[in-house]
Amino acid sequence: MGSPAPTIKLNDGKEIPVIGLGTWQSKPGEVAAAVAYAIKEAGYRHIDCAWAYGNEKEVGEGIRASGVPRSEIFVTSKLWGTYHSRVEECLDETLANLGTDYLDLYLVHWPVPMNPKGSHPVFPLLPNGKRDVDHEWPLKDTWKQMEAVVKKGKVKSIGVSNFSEKKLEEILPTAEIIPAVNQLELHVYNPQHKLIAYLKSKGIVPQAYSPLGSTSSPLIADTDVQEIASTHGLQPADVLLGYLIAKGIVVLPKSVTPARIASNFNGAIKAATTLRSADIEKLDALAAGGKQRRFITPPWPVDLGFDNWPPLPQ
Repeated sequence: MGSPAPTIKLNDGKEIPVIGLGTWQSKPGEVAAAVAYAIKEAGYRHIDCAWAYGNEKEVGEGIRASGVPRSEIFVTSKLWGTYHSRVEECLDETLANLGTDYLDLYLVHWPVPMNPKGSHPVFPLLPNGKRDVDHEWPLKDTWKQMEAVVKKGKVKSIGVSNFSEKKLEEILPTAEIIPAVNQLELHVYNPQHKLIAYLKSKGIVPQAYSPLGSTSSPLIADTDVQEIASTHGLQPADVLLGYLIAKGIVVLPKSVTPARIASNFNGAIKAATTLRSADIEKLDALAAGGKQRRFITPPWPVDLGFDNWPPLPQ
């Protein structure tokens, strides 16, 4: 088993492991075994899940099957858009699914409240096919309810996901608790340098989902990434993950393949201390050099405030 991952201190004093297992798009029947292997065999102590992924029960099964005490595992889940006005209700469903009485970290999944009484519990749609967004509900009210579940002891830390500077500024002026993290699509083709600098100025730790890109990602095949990997005797995936960790970003690679789960963990930790400043600078420049690309762009009929986001759906 690998050594425990290094941790980063959050703004509330808690510690978060720098690498976690992502569980988005992990199929039913695969998640429990992947989580159990990651914890028991590969050294992971950080599992990232969400109500909307629909697989939290299996994640909980995997955590229990690992044999590692719950207190030693950092578990994250996320509030879905149809629950912005019912934060504790969504949290209670997540806790029941996972079979635990608290979360280490709870995030607002998207800064997009959706109609809680719409046509579908996850993705309510309007008659014209657009997503049924509640444009009247203020994000600051969602955040107040997030703060309340911390005070009740159901959650240790709270944060956000997919929040731009613009969206963070909708909650920060009235926040009693500053978000501990902001989970974003971050990788060499979408480094979001300006937003990362803003987060660090606020003491908010960035987390990277899809740090290796997504299915059939071009990141692994990037010639600069491969060249740096070859120079240091690393795999391209190691470079992609280690690059982010070296910049103080928590990475959440998703896999259900045991060998990949283990190699992501060990390679990322090794690469984070092996890469040189010249390597980081080279990788930092890939997007600006013409490779800027996002892989995750849901058709929200809302201006999220991100650079390089597709136009709003008409």
